Amino acid sequence: MDELLEKKKYDRTYVEIDLEAIRHNIRCEREKVGNKVKIMAIIKANAYGHGDIEVAEALKNEVDAYGVAIIEEALKLRKAGVTKMILILGHTGKIWYEDLIENDISQAVYSYEMAKALSEEAVRLGKKAKIHIKVDTGMSRIGFQPVKDNIEVIYAISRLPGIEMEGIFTHFARADEASTEWTKEPFEKFQIFRHELQKRGVEIPIAHAANSASILRLPSTYLDMVRSGITTYGLFPSNEMEKNVLLRPALSWKTEVVHVKTVHAGTSVSYGGTFTAERESVIATIPVGYADGVKRDLSGKGRVLVRGCYAPIIGRICMDQFMIDVTDIPEVKVGDVVTLIGQDGSRRISVEEVADLAHSFNYEYICSITDRVPRRYI
Repeated sequence: MDELLEKKKYDRTYVEIDLEAIRHNIRCEREKVGNKVKIMAIIKANAYGHGDIEVAEALKNEVDAYGVAIIEEALKLRKAGVTKMILILGHTGKIWYEDLIENDISQAVYSYEMAKALSEEAVRLGKKAKIHIKVDTGMSRIGFQPVKDNIEVIYAISRLPGIEMEGIFTHFARADEASTEWTKEPFEKFQIFRHELQKRGVEIPIAHAANSASILRLPSTYLDMVRSGITTYGLFPSNEMEKNVLLRPALSWKTEVVHVKTVHAGTSVSYGGTFTAERESVIATIPVGYADGVKRDLSGKGRVLVRGCYAPIIGRICMDQFMIDVTDIPEVKVGDVVTLIGQDGSRRISVEEVADLAHSFNYEYICSITDRVPRRYI
């Protein structure tokens, strides 16, 4: 029965996640940063669509901490038995502070008011609230600006009861660009600000600044800990960067042909008649659509792999289905495997190719594959 349920689960489509590839990618980064620097794996957004609990388990002997965006993600990991440091990199509302502290979850802090509210809740519970001070060095998002007045604010935070100053960090806005010059100035600001805090008597044990792009190219930014994001999953932060590490993409996406028909020249395909066959054509229907995460922008310009050959997407992508032209691929039949992302024989469709065609980018595209698509782990 279990075997039957397994077959049913993956019958229509599935994303295949190679956990060994994820471990390989982290090991590549470990070689770069060395054993003295901690690695935080960023597993927000369901580990960029790869499965947060599964990735956390796969990396339990490889990394020192996990980063998430919201408290629901952190609580999910704790409930699954994850015991290592979990840092919420974004906002958490006061209503969650009891859960945060009771579950030993670290929180990014970017205002005195936030720290004071955490302090009050920690004192009430008789516990410590672990915080990481967020410094804004150029994102203009959350974070303390690295100015003199904020030295005193952070000093005051460090003296609040129930507060444990566990970390201090920043995030680079332009680390993935061709030139590294745009990262050097923000990093220098961060370092000067840290030095001023130390002079004021504020000692914070863990400093972290390096994101995926910086891990690959700026060793000076490693500090006490680095944050591995998109590179954990075998993808590079941008096309502008040199690819000087042998990363292995962990995600592939498969489905199948569910219908094949021959149409006459002049036959239109899908909504709006945006494609009209110029010859007698063999059309195959694929049972996924934009409700699964196949971007509608791929209509009429994307491609898939069938029997090791490229087949163009024709007509508009529907919510749950789309069509491909397999006229030039011999003997395509119902049940044939269709690769949306990944390898088939000697040919490959990368996340970057698909994302570029869809006016997106690799981060967004993999995060957009919906929960309708089951994940299969190898």
